[in-house]
Amino acid sequence: MRQLVGRNVRKARAAKGWTQEQLAEKSGFSQQYISGLEQGKRNPTIVSVYEIALTLDVSHLELLRPD
Repeated sequence: MRQLVGRNVRKARAAKGWTQEQLAEKSGFSQQYISGLEQGKRNPTIVSVYEIALTLDVSHLELLRPD
């Protein structure tokens, strides 16, 4: 699940043309957190998934959707 969320965050971020640093700045999470999340090393809470989804302007369900 961590890797799935990480891949989906990376896809959504890339679709906006944002760097990890830009996503971090806009979301309030650190760049290290975003990097770890995208690598599947972080265990995100439902709140952090929701906050990142809001920042990326996607549904939180999109970040949980299987490939």
